[in-house]
Amino acid sequence: MTASLTTVAYIGAIILFILSLGGLSHPESARRGNLYGMIGMALAVLATVFGPSVTSIGIPWIIGAMVVGAAIGLYAARVVQMTQMPELVALMHSLVGLAATLVGYASYIDPAASANFQGAEKAIHEAEIYIGVLIGAVTFSGSIIAFGKLSGRIGGKPLLLPGRHLLNLAGLLVVIWFGVQFLRSHSIQEGMLPLAVMTVIALLFGIHMVMAIGGADMPVVVSMLNSYSGWAAAATGFMLSNDLLIVTGALVGSSGAILSYIMCRAMNRNFISVIAGGFGAESGKPAAKGEAAQPAGEVMPVTAGETAELLREARNVIIVPGYGMAVAQAQHTVYEITRLLREKGVNVRFAIHPVAGRMPGHMNVLLAEAKVPYDIVMEMDEINEDFPDCDVSMVIGANDIVNPSAAEDPTSPIAGMPVLEVWKSKTSIVMKRSMASGYAGVDNPLFYKENNRMLFGDAKKMLDEVLVALKATA
Repeated sequence: MTASLTTVAYIGAIILFILSLGGLSHPESARRGNLYGMIGMALAVLATVFGPSVTSIGIPWIIGAMVVGAAIGLYAARVVQMTQMPELVALMHSLVGLAATLVGYASYIDPAASANFQGAEKAIHEAEIYIGVLIGAVTFSGSIIAFGKLSGRIGGKPLLLPGRHLLNLAGLLVVIWFGVQFLRSHSIQEGMLPLAVMTVIALLFGIHMVMAIGGADMPVVVSMLNSYSGWAAAATGFMLSNDLLIVTGALVGSSGAILSYIMCRAMNRNFISVIAGGFGAESGKPAAKGEAAQPAGEVMPVTAGETAELLREARNVIIVPGYGMAVAQAQHTVYEITRLLREKGVNVRFAIHPVAGRMPGHMNVLLAEAKVPYDIVMEMDEINEDFPDCDVSMVIGANDIVNPSAAEDPTSPIAGMPVLEVWKSKTSIVMKRSMASGYAGVDNPLFYKENNRMLFGDAKKMLDEVLVALKATA
C-alpha cells in the first residue's frame, strides 16, 4: 500500500471515529456508533500493517500478535458480566498506558529512529518520548489500582498519606529535573537513567493518586483515566509520527476530559478535589445502629405482594435502577414488569442518574440489553421535577443517588450532590439486601421516611415474586 493510499485510509478512519462518537451520544444510535468505530479501527489497522512503514519481515509478527489479542478480546467479551464492565474498562485503560510506555522506550533505544533526528528535531522527539512515557506510566499504574478498587480487590477507603500533596509536588519537581537531564544526555546509555527514574516516579504517582481517591469518586476516576489513555495514545502518535494516532488520541483524550467534567458536575464535585482525594472514606461501611447516628424514623418493610398491589393501583411509576440491579441481573424481569404495567395503562418511566452503576452509562446499557424502550428512559435533569406527581417510585439496588442528605443536610459528605428526589413521590419502595450504606459510605435517611417502604432481599428473586403477583391479577 502506497503512502498516499495509507493517508486516505487514515482520513476515512478518522471520519468514522468522529461518526462513532456522534452515534454513541444517544442510546438509539449507539449500535450504529459502535459499528462505525469497529469499521474505522479495522481500516486503521489494515492501513498501518500494509502501509510503507511496516516491512514484510514484521508482518507475520504483527499478525500473530493480532490473533492472540483478538482471542483474548473474544474470550473477555464472552465471560465478562455487565456488572464487571467498570473494572474491565479500567483494565483496558491500563493496557493503553502500558503500550505508550513500551513504545516510548522502544522509540528511544531504536538507533534508526535516533539517526533521523538532529538538533532541535532531536530535542523535540526526545521530549515527546519523555512526556509519552510519563503519561503512559501514570495511566498504567492508576488504572490498575482503579481496577482493583472497582472489582473489590482493593478497599474503597482512600489512602491519605501525611503530606501527600507535598509528596506529589516533590515528585513533579524531580520529574522536571530528570527531564532536563534526559534532554541534555549525549547518548542512549546516559539518557536511560533519568528516563527510568521518571518512569518509577510516574508509576508511584499513578498508584498514590488513585489510592487517595475514595470509592464515591470512582466514576469520575474511570472517565479521568479514559482521558489519560487518550493523551497517552496521542503522545505515542507523536513518537511514531503517526497522524492517525495523534488525532484518535486527541479525540479520546478530549472526550474523556469532557466526560470527567460532566461526572464532577453530576456529583457536585470539583475535579481538583477529586484528585486531592478523601471523599468516601468509609466506603461500604454498614449504617450505624446507635440512636445518635441513625436517622430519625422507623423502617417500614413491605412484601412482594404488597409491592405488586401498590404498582397495580398506581397511574404514574418511576423506576430508579442501580448497581444492585446489575449485580442481581434483574433487568429482564424489570422489563417484564414494565411491559405488564404499560399494558394496563400505567405510565412507567426510568430515572437514570449520571453515576449510577459506578460507570457513566452503565444503567442505560443494561436497560437497552433488556429491550426497555429508549423513549421511557430519562436522565436525572429531565425527570427530577416529576417525582411529586409520581404515585410509586421504585428504587432497585441504588443508594447514594437517592440520598436526601445531599439536598437536606449541609454537613453530609455528599451535600450538594444532585440526586434523584424519590422521597417526593407519594410512595417510594427501596429494594436492598440489607440496611448497609452505599458506595459512599453515607447513611440514607430515605429508608426511614414515612412514605418509604423497604423490600428486602435479592433484587432478581423479589422482582420475580412481584411479577408473579402482578400476573395473578391480570
